Amino acid sequence: MATADWTEEPGGILDPHDPFPPAWARLPASEVVRQAIEPDTGGVLRRRRPATAPVLTVSDRFLTGQLDLRGVEFPYLLEFVRCRFEFTPDLRQAKLAGVEFRDCALPGLAARNLRSDNDVLLVAGTVVQGTVDLTDGEIHGSLVLRGSKLFSTDGPALHANRLHLAGALLAANMQAEGEVRIPGLRTGGNVNFAGALLNNPKGFALNGNGVQVGGNLHLTPDGATGTPFRSVGQVLLASARIDSDFSLRGAKMAPRTEHSRPVPPDDPFYDPNATLVADRSKVDGNVNLDRGFASTGTVRMVNAHIGGSLRMAHARVDLSGGREPFRAVDGAPGPYDDRSLHFDGTQIRGGIDARDARVAGQVRLVDVQVQGSVLLDRCVFSNRHGDAVEARRFTCGGNLDARSATVFGSLLLPGIKVAANVDLRGSSLLAPGTYHRDRSPKPSLDLRVAHVGRDLILADSLAEGEIRIRRAEVGRETNFHGARLSAGSNGIALNAFGVRTQELRLDVAIPPSGEIDLRHLHCASLTDNASLWQAGGRIELEEFRYDGLGDPVPLDADTRVVERLRWLRHGMREVYRPGPYDQLAAMLRAGGNEEHAATVLVEKQRRRYAALAEGARWTRPGIHLWSWLQRWMVGYGYRPMRALLWLIAILVAGSVWFSFIQTPSESNQDDHLVWNPVLYTLDLIVPIVDFGHKNKWTVGGASQWIAASMVAAGWILATTVAAGVTRMLRRTS
Repeated sequence: MATADWTEEPGGILDPHDPFPPAWARLPASEVVRQAIEPDTGGVLRRRRPATAPVLTVSDRFLTGQLDLRGVEFPYLLEFVRCRFEFTPDLRQAKLAGVEFRDCALPGLAARNLRSDNDVLLVAGTVVQGTVDLTDGEIHGSLVLRGSKLFSTDGPALHANRLHLAGALLAANMQAEGEVRIPGLRTGGNVNFAGALLNNPKGFALNGNGVQVGGNLHLTPDGATGTPFRSVGQVLLASARIDSDFSLRGAKMAPRTEHSRPVPPDDPFYDPNATLVADRSKVDGNVNLDRGFASTGTVRMVNAHIGGSLRMAHARVDLSGGREPFRAVDGAPGPYDDRSLHFDGTQIRGGIDARDARVAGQVRLVDVQVQGSVLLDRCVFSNRHGDAVEARRFTCGGNLDARSATVFGSLLLPGIKVAANVDLRGSSLLAPGTYHRDRSPKPSLDLRVAHVGRDLILADSLAEGEIRIRRAEVGRETNFHGARLSAGSNGIALNAFGVRTQELRLDVAIPPSGEIDLRHLHCASLTDNASLWQAGGRIELEEFRYDGLGDPVPLDADTRVVERLRWLRHGMREVYRPGPYDQLAAMLRAGGNEEHAATVLVEKQRRRYAALAEGARWTRPGIHLWSWLQRWMVGYGYRPMRALLWLIAILVAGSVWFSFIQTPSESNQDDHLVWNPVLYTLDLIVPIVDFGHKNKWTVGGASQWIAASMVAAGWILATTVAAGVTRMLRRTS
C-alpha cells in the first residue's frame, strides 16, 4: 500500500471528531496536492497491486485550508484515514482514480461532475456536517457510504442527482439527517440502504424519482446487526426502474411531520402523509413489504408494474398513532382521513401475499391486475364506518383468499374478476361505512357484477351489514353455510338479485336479521334450512329459479313438502306471490314428484283466494265459501280424483233417491222406456253424452230441484276431471 506519511509523532492517532485537534496533526491541505504532484519532496507513492493506480494515503491529520482539486485530472487514488477537514474538499469536475474517506470528519464534500475510475467511499464512521454533492457525477465503481453519518446544515444531506454508477450504491447502516437526494440515479448494481436511518421530517427522507437500479433496491435490516431500515419523511421512488427486487422487508417508516406545500383540498387521490410513493415505478422482481414491515403513513404505488409478487405478510400499516386495537372494542377509532395502501392501476404479474397483515386506514386497489393468487388470510383491515378496502374492477388470475380475516368497514369489490375462488370462510365483516351524499349505509361486502370462475365462499362468516352480490356470476358454488347475516340500517341482510350460480347454499347458522332478496336468481341446486326462512325480514322471491334441491324431497315425504310450504309462507310474511309456489311445484314435477307438486299448487290457490278475500269487502264471505268448496271438492282442479269420487257419490245418492220415488211420467207418449234410476242419474251428471233417459222422464217436486243440481254438479265435476286428465297428459302446468 502506497503512503505519504507526514506524521511528526510516529504512531500518533487522531480523533477526527474532536473539534480541537492537537497541533502535531495540522497539515495544510495544499501540501497533499503538492506531494502528489512532486513526489520527490518526501511523499512516497506506491501501487496496491500491479497495473493499478498509485495510492496517496493521508492518515491522522487535521487538514487546514481547502483541499482544492477542482477540474484537476488527478491520476492517484486518494485515501484519507482518520482525517479532519477544516473546509469542504472541492472535487468538482475533477477526474480521479478514486477517493476514500475512512473515519473522517468533513464539513461537506463538493464533488459535482466528479469522474472517478474506481470507488468513492465515505465509510467507517465518517461524519459529514454538510452536503455531500455528487450531482452529475460518473463513478466507474461503486459509491460506498457504509456506516457514514451525513448531517445536513443547509440543503440535502446527499445530493446526487443524475449520478451514474457502474457499480452499486452501498449505504448500509448510514445515518442521514436531511434529504438523501438521488433522482435520476443510474446504477449497474444494487442500491443498498440496509439498516440505514434516513431522517427528514420536513420533506423527503429519500428522493429517488426516476432512479434506474440495475440490481436490487434494499431498504432492509442490516444482516450483521439486525438493525432495520428506518425513515422519517417520504421515500419518493416515482418512475423508478428496478431490474430485480425492491425490498422494504422489516423497514420502519414514518411520514413527514411538516409539509412544504399545502395539501390540495380538491384532489381525492393525493396522499399527504405517505411514507412511500412509487407511482409509475417498474420492478422486474418482487416487492417485499413483509416480515415486520411497519408504516405509520400511506404506502403508495399507483400505476406501477411489478414483475414478481407483492409480499406483505405480517406487515403493519397503522395510521392511528398507536390507537388502533385491531379487534372489536368499544370506542375504537375510525374512519381515518388517509389511505393506508394506495395501489390503483398497478399490474402484478405474480401474486399478493398479505397473510396476517394489520392495516388501519383505507386500502385502495382499484383497477389492480394480479395474475396470480391473492392471500389475505387472517388479515385485519380497519377503517370503521368507512371503506376498509375499495377494489373496484380488481382482476385476479388465481384465488382471492381472505379466510378468517377481520374487516372493520366496508369491503367494496364491485366488478371484480377472479378466475378461481373468492374465499371469505370464517371472516368477520363489521362496522360498515356510509355514503357521504345521504348518510345511507354501505354494504359490509359489495360484490355487484362480480365474475367468479369457481366458488364464492362465505361459509361460517359473520356480517354486520348488507351482503350485496347483485348480478354476480359464480361458475360453481355460492356458499353461505353456517353464515351469520345481520342487516344494516337499510334492513337488508343479503341482496342476491340476479345472481347466476350452479349451486347455492343458504343453510345459514341463525336466522338473518333483515331482508333476503333472491329475485331473478338462477341456480341449478338450492340447499337451505329453516333458519333462512325464519329471517327477520321478508324474503323476496320473484323470478327465483332453482332446478332442484341439494337434499331432494322423497316421494313419500309428505311432511317435508308441508314444512317447505310453511317456510315459504313465513319467508314471504304471509303475502301472496304466485311465482314461488309455481317454482316449487315445477321443481317437484321435474323430479317426477307429481303428487307433491299438486299439494303446492293447491296451497297456492288457497293463498290466492285468501288474498282476494282480504282485498274484497262485500263479497268476502262468498269468496271464502267458493274457495272452501273448490278446495274440498276438487282440490282447485289439481285433485281430479276427488271430482271423480264426488261424481260416483252423486251417482249413488241420486240412484237411491230416484229409486224411492214414484215412476215419473214419460215426456213423450210415443216412447215407451223402462224406468231406471241409475241410468237416469248417470244421464244427469254426465254432460254432453246422452244415455237416452234425462229428456224422456218428467219429475216434479223436490226431485226436480235435485235433478237440476245434479246437472250443474255434473258439469263442474266432469270439467274438472277432464282438465286434470289433460294436465297429466301434457305435463306443462
